[in-house]
Order: sequence, then C-alpha cells, then structure tokens
Amino acid sequence: MQDFRECRLCAWDCGVNRTEEVGVCKVNLPEVAYTCLAESLESFSITLLGCNFRCLYCNAYRLSQYPDTNWFYRGYVDPEALAREAIEKLQGAGIEKLGFTGGEPTIHLPYIEAVVEAAKKLMPALQVSFTTNGFASEASMTRIVDLCSSITLEINAYHDDTHLALSGAPVEPVLRNAAYLIKHRDKLRALKTVVVPQINDAEIEEIAQFIASIDPSVPYHLIGFRPSFMLYYHPGPSASELKAIAKRCEHHLETVTWGGAYPREPAFAASGAELARRYARSAGCIRSDRNCGSCSMNRECPAVLREPWLCTPHTHGRGTGNEGDT
Repeated sequence: MQDFRECRLCAWDCGVNRTEEVGVCKVNLPEVAYTCLAESLESFSITLLGCNFRCLYCNAYRLSQYPDTNWFYRGYVDPEALAREAIEKLQGAGIEKLGFTGGEPTIHLPYIEAVVEAAKKLMPALQVSFTTNGFASEASMTRIVDLCSSITLEINAYHDDTHLALSGAPVEPVLRNAAYLIKHRDKLRALKTVVVPQINDAEIEEIAQFIASIDPSVPYHLIGFRPSFMLYYHPGPSASELKAIAKRCEHHLETVTWGGAYPREPAFAASGAELARRYARSAGCIRSDRNCGSCSMNRECPAVLREPWLCTPHTHGRGTGNEGDT
C-alpha cells in the first residue's frame, strides 16, 4: 500500500504521507465503518470511513466526516481477514458480489485492491461494485474501472459554483471521470444525482444533457434529498417535483429513474397510537399490539428499516429500480 506514503489517490493531489499525517480527507490508514450482507443489492457491502467531500446534505456524515464526529467504528481490519469474512458471508447467501461504499472508497483504493485480490483467490468469479463521488485522480479512476464490474458515480451539480457550495470541491474532476466511465459502458451501473430543491434542481437537466452528449443510453437516477447534516431543516423534493425534473431529463436520455420523494403530506390517515402502529407495520412489525415482550420474533425482529424508500408510501416514481444506491 505504498500509495498511502505519498497520497495522490484523489483529485486533491495532497501528496501527504498518510501513515504519519492527513490530507484534505483527514484519514490516515483505511478504517472499516461496518460490513453487511445487502440483500437488496445482492452483495456483501464494505463501508469505509472518511471522505474527500464535505457534502452539506450527507446522510452518512457520521462516518464520512470521521473522525470529526467522534463516533467509534470497527477500525482497521487486515485485508486478508476481511476478504475471508466477506467470502464466508457470500457463500452462505449464494451471492458473488462484493461492494465498496463509504464515505468515499477512492481514498482507500490500495486497501480495496488488497481485499479484492485476497477475496478472488477464494472466489475467482467474484464481482466487485463501487460507489463513488467521482473525485478520483485520473490514475485512480483507471484502476477503479480495471478493478470493478459495476460502478455507480454521483454528480452533485453541473456548475462549479454550485458543486463547491454543496460539496466543498470543484466539479471538473467529477465530470471528467463521469465522461471516462461512460466510455467504459460495460462497467457503468448508473450515474446519479441527489436532488436538493432550490440548490441544484435547476441544473439537473444540464447534467442530463452532458451525459447525453456522450451516450444517451446511460441510465440516470435521481434521488430525492432527505433532510440531514447541515441541511437538516431544508425540505426535500416532492414526488411531483421529481417527476417534472425526470421528464425534462427524458428529453435527452433514454433511461431516467427517480426515488426517495419527500412526503409533504401525512404518510397515513391515522393519529395517536394507531399512527405509531402503522409506521411500525410499514417497517415489518408483525404485532398489532406492539408488545415486543410477547412477540414470537423478538430475537429476530423483522422491523428493521434498512431501506426506508421501500417502506414509506410517498417515494415510488416511474421505474425506481436503482433505489438501493442511495
């Protein structure tokens, strides 16, 4: 992992020795936040700490802004040990995909390559997915494309001023890497944008035009922003707003999907205890009386809201097939 001794993995090009100091991402050696078998994505997901962006709306800010948030996570895991753990879980589930997310996985690329190398010795047919903010160096982007079978890249905004205001980073490297990835179409799962009303919604169509200028068949997924982090009090987009934006994008692209609309109306026509029970049922609770002590499934509770956009009534729009990327 020599790259960490003069780190130029992302477009900040810091050149610092991350074994002794930190650059813009504020991360030393790779640390794992958590791992899980992501059933909706049919993969074993490895979530890594730290990010080279400071997105105002980040819904994972406790791990992306680590260590500033003072939360404690799993920490450094030996690559071979992590590979063995992943393959054991994958074999048990009959799945052959390993996914990397964050934070931003690009800043841990040498570590990821070591994990994948060890994992493929145990499962040669292993597929690798990667979710990125697109702020990789040109050399790192080439390595990511070579390493992975499926890549999702997020474009926060089209104009530099907006991108800087939202994420704290310039947009040029993101657009450059998006264009590079589009030209490696077999590796691209989707491009996506989180729609933040009154901030980036007016330039979503320009992103669609940019994508279409290279390949109009590229799938583009719009995700409704949910209030979080520094935009906790900022409203998300309604279903009608997302539909309208998607329709404009469809003038340029063949496949545009959306999900995660912000509910502007009550989710259920109920109140009091019944309203609370309705929310519990929507998340998978099997008890109409909500008595956990008497529940036959209290040791394996199904009411775990892993994907809220699959459980709430106001989120689905046309062809929302990619919501698992959010």
